[in-house]
Amino acid sequence: MRFSGGCHCGKVRYEVEIDPLEALSCNCTICAMKGYLHAIVDRDRFKLISGSEELNAYRFGTRAARHLFCRTCGIHSFYIPRSHPDSVDVNVNCLAGDTSGFKITKFDGAHWEENVESIR
Repeated sequence: MRFSGGCHCGKVRYEVEIDPLEALSCNCTICAMKGYLHAIVDRDRFKLISGSEELNAYRFGTRAARHLFCRTCGIHSFYIPRSHPDSVDVNVNCLAGDTSGFKITKFDGAHWEENVESIR
């Protein structure tokens, strides 16, 4: 299914194709604080339409993940995950339209190292 998405102020916009409609709810500190719902897609299913110049990156821990956010409104609408560095992780909460059909699975990211293989 094709969605459009982006940040709150509208400067960052993208299109993404997600199939199947599955997302992860992670309990690690950053995801829990942001309320991020993860839909990981291949890069060829993601197209940044506008706002590349508006993106800043936050890195922590291993510094492998690129947590991208809009420098104007601060919203994290997508990022490059440590678990899938050749993919894009889209925040389902930042997609336009009806997202009620997503199957949400809990992921214990508070213990990331022990659980990451379950999502690879």
